[in-house]
Amino acid sequence: MMKPQIIGISGSPRKNSNTDRMIKTILEATGVESEFVKLSTINVRPCLGCFKCVHDNICKQADDFPVIAEKIKQTKALVIGGYIPYSQIDGFTKALLERFWSFRHQTNLLKGKMVATVLTGLAPEALTAVNQSLAMEMEMYENMILMGQLTIQGNIPCAFCGVGDECKMSSFSIGMADPGATASDTKYNRVEDQKEVCDEAVRIGRLMGEHLQ
Repeated sequence: MMKPQIIGISGSPRKNSNTDRMIKTILEATGVESEFVKLSTINVRPCLGCFKCVHDNICKQADDFPVIAEKIKQTKALVIGGYIPYSQIDGFTKALLERFWSFRHQTNLLKGKMVATVLTGLAPEALTAVNQSLAMEMEMYENMILMGQLTIQGNIPCAFCGVGDECKMSSFSIGMADPGATASDTKYNRVEDQKEVCDEAVRIGRLMGEHLQ
């Protein structure tokens, strides 16, 4: 079996989520061997700040990150996707990014690798702020080549939990949803129906594929 040239990593906990499918769209568009990793199905903890990775760039935590780290070191490109609960990057993706610190000591193992990011959310201001933070980490801290950033219109969780119209803490009850909106009449935003985002995903994927080939 060929080693993947590009790895897609999703911090979305939902099975086959919009974020997952967008990452896979980019991977498929590259036309090269790829691998998809869903963080909610493995164990990647936050950085412990123990400094044990300083001399060899190898994290010593006994979880699943060291296995992913070896794959990342061998690949040429990454697609990293997450979402923004409470206007911040989700915990799964945050933990992964913290662990990238082990790549940076004395040398920089991510330098020159291509990366694209996918972010799903509702609040435009929060999406912009988190995208800027991701771009800063990828380009300034990791010295990676940022090939593009995709933003997906997300969904109100309360619309699909089953009690969104009755719950007193629901987004529909406390005014976070559009005026007059109810959970029962809110449609699910599928990424496939967001044509501009899908077209951009294919463009980014093909561009990364051209460089990889």
